[in-house]
Amino acid sequence: MRATNGAARHRSCKRIMKRAKGMRGGRHSMYRVAVEAIKRAEQQAFVGRKRKKRDFRQLWIARINIAARALGMSYSRLIAGLVKADIRMDRRMLSELSIHQPAAFADIVNKAKAAMA
Repeated sequence: MRATNGAARHRSCKRIMKRAKGMRGGRHSMYRVAVEAIKRAEQQAFVGRKRKKRDFRQLWIARINIAARALGMSYSRLIAGLVKADIRMDRRMLSELSIHQPAAFADIVNKAKAAMA
């Protein structure tokens, strides 16, 4: 009996079609179109994961800047003051503090101001 690769191919096609579920048009029903759609979707997902990091950092910096300016200090001066005061906090934590614990954030800003003076 001649051995073929039919079962493996069927599994492979099934895997692709399962991942294309929910796509519109021929992308969810035609194998060749689905392969291209999945490949493109994976590329976009990869780019998106990198972009997400940039976007969140940008958001944190904007939040810190607004909160720092309300206390009479710009973002760049605040970061410089934190470096001089040897306060090591990442931007995410500073952003969270500025929103949820403004008093603690104000304390950190005052320490940065003192270090800059």
